[in-house]
Amino acid sequence: MPILVVEDNDEDFDMLQLAFRGASIPNPLFRCADGEETLEFLGHQGRYQEEEQAPRPGLVLLDLNLPGMDGRQVLERLKADASLRSIPVIVFSTSDNPRDVQSCYQLGVSAYLLKPVDLDRFERMVRLLKEFWLDFVVLPALPVAPLRERRWQ
Repeated sequence: MPILVVEDNDEDFDMLQLAFRGASIPNPLFRCADGEETLEFLGHQGRYQEEEQAPRPGLVLLDLNLPGMDGRQVLERLKADASLRSIPVIVFSTSDNPRDVQSCYQLGVSAYLLKPVDLDRFERMVRLLKEFWLDFVVLPALPVAPLRERRWQ
């Protein structure tokens, strides 16, 4: 199951890659550095028209503070798209602002994690993320079709 990391900071992405290797996470990581690139990746547009370049991720790790279109806007677009809304999105941010947390949950984020500043805590969080999201949670392999409205009589 591919994992899409939406992160503009090279150092944060490098630390995430190290932590994934340290936690023996075999899932392929794909990176987008901004919101526009993320939407191209998920929509198979621009340079991401080939499926091999942009496989459907089983999980998205999303930074909030991105250049251009920010993480909230990306999250809103993902959750508004019927073909993408079933993909779990975990916000991975340095912001502990209650308004950021609240708005992300209102938009449908699956989890909101604060980026640790030290490597030990960062690695521990990645191990816990692996145990929960990759070892225990059952994720849909294909897009989940939206439920049709039903009229109860």
